[in-house]
Amino acid sequence: MALGFGFCLSLAACGGGPREYGRASFNGPLQCAPYARAKTGVALYGAAASWWRGASGKYRRTQTPAQGEILVFRSSGRLPSGHVSVVRSTVSSRKILVEHANWEPGRIDRSVPVIDVSRDNDWSLVRVYWAPIKNLGSRAYPTYGFIVPRDLDDIARLQETPDHAM
Repeated sequence: MALGFGFCLSLAACGGGPREYGRASFNGPLQCAPYARAKTGVALYGAAASWWRGASGKYRRTQTPAQGEILVFRSSGRLPSGHVSVVRSTVSSRKILVEHANWEPGRIDRSVPVIDVSRDNDWSLVRVYWAPIKNLGSRAYPTYGFIVPRDLDDIARLQETPDHAM
């Protein structure tokens, strides 16, 4: 029981405002939201779950993963503040590799498998690799989808521009 409680507390530390790195929390200063912000350059703050709504009108949101996008986990009993992960690569239509902070307390993990287990293949429900058991975790977590950082949209637009238009 104590292990589950500590795990819940560690994942609850995925919020944060502009000064998270300088502020200690019950699990130290490492949190998923400032880590994802530093990796992607998005200007979103607050609890990780609030990023989906906060991205409205600022960033494109999608249900299809691509490298550099941010997967936003909904708030739930296990993730009271939600969680965010950055997509490192797409392996298949139902498997991606992410990097994120504080999924395992106080750690940054890279190339972590995340599997889409949603009925409609829309990434609304996922399972995440859990290193202590060296396998996917048994729980499925609800997600909103992916936020596309502006830089990725800018790169995509440049790649779609015909050479003669430049």
